Amino acid sequence: RLRRDTPRRWGRMSADQMLWHVNGGLAMALGQMHIPPQRTPLPRPLMRVIALSLPWPRGWPTMPMFVASGSYDFESERARCFQLIEQMSAKALDENWPRHPLLGQLSGRDASRLQAKHLDHHLRQFGV
Repeated sequence: RLRRDTPRRWGRMSADQMLWHVNGGLAMALGQMHIPPQRTPLPRPLMRVIALSLPWPRGWPTMPMFVASGSYDFESERARCFQLIEQMSAKALDENWPRHPLLGQLSGRDASRLQAKHLDHHLRQFGV
């Protein structure tokens, strides 16, 4: 139901920027993009519990490399999003998953859950 002109309910991103943003997270989770470890305001185990267990507030901080600042081709980003979701779904949960730059090593179950939560957060941002 997401369209290029779907209005956001909060935040600054347009629909094409949101897709580009979530695609970056999915690509990172799949190991297609390497991000070096980042500094965290809290210990990684606590960050992991917060990110995986608590609701995400609007305006949740974004890693600088995932801040969408340009315009992107909506249809290309939408198609890429579907491809990345298929790749995430095809990856076995018991495989070795890439290390998350903020949360450290995640199990396949937690990596998958984190990406589902991230995508859901942003789809809600656009009311879908």
